[in-house]
Amino acid sequence: MAEKLQKISQGDVRTIARVLTELERQQAPWARQLIREVYPKTGRALIIGVTGSPGSGKSTLVARMALTYRESGLKVGIIAVDPTSPFSGGAILGDRIRMQSLASDPGVFIRSMATRGQLGGLSAAVEDALTILDAAGFQILLLETVGVGQDEIDIVSTAQVTILVLVPGMGDGVQAIKAGVMEIADVFVINKADHPETSRAERELRSFLRMVTRDDRWEPPLIKTVATTGEGVEELVNTVQRFYDFRKDRIDSRTKAVARQRLLRLVSQRLVSRIQVSVPETELDQLTERLASREVDPDTALDELVRKVT
Repeated sequence: MAEKLQKISQGDVRTIARVLTELERQQAPWARQLIREVYPKTGRALIIGVTGSPGSGKSTLVARMALTYRESGLKVGIIAVDPTSPFSGGAILGDRIRMQSLASDPGVFIRSMATRGQLGGLSAAVEDALTILDAAGFQILLLETVGVGQDEIDIVSTAQVTILVLVPGMGDGVQAIKAGVMEIADVFVINKADHPETSRAERELRSFLRMVTRDDRWEPPLIKTVATTGEGVEELVNTVQRFYDFRKDRIDSRTKAVARQRLLRLVSQRLVSRIQVSVPETELDQLTERLASREVDPDTALDELVRKVT
């Protein structure tokens, strides 16, 4: 354990990758113990969530942001929540060729975490991964999710700054409002801004933004980028810092909200694990059948399960 802790603090990539794999599998007790040991030493990294519709160029934008941060000498960790590509430790997200310069940079750690159809359960694994990378000395943590559904929103809400990436000509404005992303986005980006529909998309989005009211009085800015060329990326990075500085005295309230969310998620996860271990599959099937046939109501069924594991 002491050796693993030392290697994590030194930013050893192999150790970090192995630990993240075990945390994702949720099978090794020593991995949970590592979280207990390193957690008090974390909280120094800036966590930036990047979300948006598939095809909006998030991976390229994240790569460009990482390069910009590296030019400032900051260590960057990238977590990509990918529903289709379960790459193993330190895997490269998105276009491998485009990420080549980052993959060979010792100051960058890239991890793709597959959802395996269980985004809710993945949230805890993502939080653990962010904790480990924070403990390993990565100052900037970029968290990318695919899509803008409720599960992705839950994951990206662990960030201190949230970026919503949209593209012209895809009706993203309405889609974003339906998904509730407008409520959590701190910075809006129109990527692929060399598209002919950019001006129209900008007008529509600005009209939506005029209707957005926030408790913190921050007016979410709209940044136009062309991630493939790097255009607008430096402005985006500066805007992220501007928001962080603006919210510095309020970050504590968001940190508390994230901590509460993490605690409740762990309670739920631990209870489900206990049920899976303690309740035979046949009993669970019987209870499920009774629930489906309306012989028992959901609350009573839950009470029965809880009694078996407490």
